[in-house]
Amino acid sequence: MNQMLIHEKADQAIGHFAVAGQFLDRMTYGSGHINDTYLVKFNQKDGSVVQYILQRMNHEIFRKPEELMENIAGVTAHLRKKIIEAGGDPERETLNIIPTIEGKPYYKDDAGLYWRMYKFINGATSYDRVEKPDDFYQSAVTFGHFQRLLADYPAYTLHETITAFHDTAARYQTFLQAVEEDVCHRAADVQAEIEFVKKHEETAHVLMDMLNNGELPLRVTHNDTKLNNIMIDDKTGKGLCVIDLD
Repeated sequence: MNQMLIHEKADQAIGHFAVAGQFLDRMTYGSGHINDTYLVKFNQKDGSVVQYILQRMNHEIFRKPEELMENIAGVTAHLRKKIIEAGGDPERETLNIIPTIEGKPYYKDDAGLYWRMYKFINGATSYDRVEKPDDFYQSAVTFGHFQRLLADYPAYTLHETITAFHDTAARYQTFLQAVEEDVCHRAADVQAEIEFVKKHEETAHVLMDMLNNGELPLRVTHNDTKLNNIMIDDKTGKGLCVIDLD
């Protein structure tokens, strides 16, 4: 998609979110490669500057942005409630959606692009590379905490943002089809790898079979548990917040 158009529409979208103050600046932000992300700054009457994250949701990958944002709104509201009950800081320990002026969790512009805005989490960093071994530990602790807080969330109410994306049995069938069609003529060079996957077909069915048989509860999971999807507090070095909830 034309980046100049996206930048232009980003500037237009900013005015549709319910934020206080005077617009100061907008710049590209982060290292994500699916959505377009911007850091937006607003001057306040007291002279301070408040920052927000603005994102264009990639509706070519996430075909139903309305359902995507319904998921995120529900999950973050649940997390916020649990964090408050535990005496935590809901402004920093979960994403906080900024609604549009109309009260929606997203804005759709006249070009058909979908936008959302979050409060910026100050004093925390998302690392693309491990700075020290403890970062890995903090990543595990933070994702584990995230899962625990959502253990009682009604997962059946969530929309499937990409159909069968986590259905490993379906993925295996897609793999067999790709091998059969061999459109790039590369199968001959990876026969050992293909046979390895075929030899372990039963593994692809384990979790889905358990779920279908009622042996595995349906739970909310993040499913992209990499280091740069957590924010680490700059002062304490502790994992603070899980991001990228798509």
